Amino acid sequence: MIARTVLAAALAMAPVAHSRVVSTDPADNTPHVLDGIVNALALVGDTVVVGGSFSEVADASRSRTYPRDNVFAFDLKTGRIKEAFAPGLDGPVHALVAGADGTVYVGGDFSSAKLRRLRLSDGSAVRGFSPRVSGGMVTALARRGAQLYVGGDFVRPRTALARLDASTGAADPGFDIVAGAPRTPRVKVYAMAVSKDRLVVDGTFTTLDGLPRPQLGVIDTVAAKVADWHTDAYEPECMDVFPSYVRGLDLSPDGRYFAVVTTGGPMGPGKLCDTTARFETYDKGTDIDPTWVNHTGGDSLYSVAVTGKAVYVGGHQRWLDNPLGRDSAGHGAVEREGIGAIHPKTGKALGWNPGRERGIGVKAFLAHRDGLLVGSDTTRLGQEYHARIGMFPLP
Repeated sequence: MIARTVLAAALAMAPVAHSRVVSTDPADNTPHVLDGIVNALALVGDTVVVGGSFSEVADASRSRTYPRDNVFAFDLKTGRIKEAFAPGLDGPVHALVAGADGTVYVGGDFSSAKLRRLRLSDGSAVRGFSPRVSGGMVTALARRGAQLYVGGDFVRPRTALARLDASTGAADPGFDIVAGAPRTPRVKVYAMAVSKDRLVVDGTFTTLDGLPRPQLGVIDTVAAKVADWHTDAYEPECMDVFPSYVRGLDLSPDGRYFAVVTTGGPMGPGKLCDTTARFETYDKGTDIDPTWVNHTGGDSLYSVAVTGKAVYVGGHQRWLDNPLGRDSAGHGAVEREGIGAIHPKTGKALGWNPGRERGIGVKAFLAHRDGLLVGSDTTRLGQEYHARIGMFPLP
């Protein structure tokens, strides 16, 4: 029974594959976040959990508002806000991931307990989950069955990267990979994604366990060691204001490849600043190049979701297919305001072009069985009013 339970939990966390590209017409029943920004999304059963920095939300019709401090939940099918889930957090939420038994893990920058496990039924903390994550914030979470991976700029129980027991929060003593030699004053993990035997991480580090891994690395989770996978793609400098410029990443549903998005500034086609790049997870060696690169031409990307049929990217970009642009539309550029989709094999922009008010940018995607959820800081999505949260359904 225990083995079956663990297997079910692992399968529940498997990435979602789509057989087609989502619609350009957003669903009408999603609620609205009335201020601030949405940073993270998670799906627990049929409940969507939304985290970020905000204080008030409204139902789809905007007829009723609810005070909510940085996290709330709603029903995926109906859009109805879960009134009993109102834990109130005193700082921004940066990461969410689904837990077992109707729970969600919440990471952020709170005055205490930077990582929490909450019940969706009433917002209460799950007893017995006591992670000792401290000395900095939690910015990334990934779960595979009984293992919870945590990233951020914390210093305990490990520096910036740890694997915890998903039930107790205890640090796994066999997973002690050290992220080091940061390009910024502190080591920080920005994003991570996990498959059956690989964890992909990006951040400000340039080494993992002393091995050169500039801003991006792959970890063998079975052996709990850094994989024989190295790229110098993110070794070059971008603009000085972006000493570390990797941001979001996501694995394909089958785990065979992943995509990374970046900021960095308009530095031309020779560097991976302001780009999306695909890499093959199981390549080996010290000179791995991206399979393809798609340039925005000078605008930041923050989030990416890979569904098998598309690589969805979001930021405050104006264009894709724009390697020759320098804050301008170079030859061949296509307009993709704030959101776009890339063909996973060719690396070229798909025709999908719903548009989004740009603002800071998309900070969160969540692909699920019925479509694609989008979290940002603006109120226009697909030419309609959808404040900071919206969904593109599968047609």
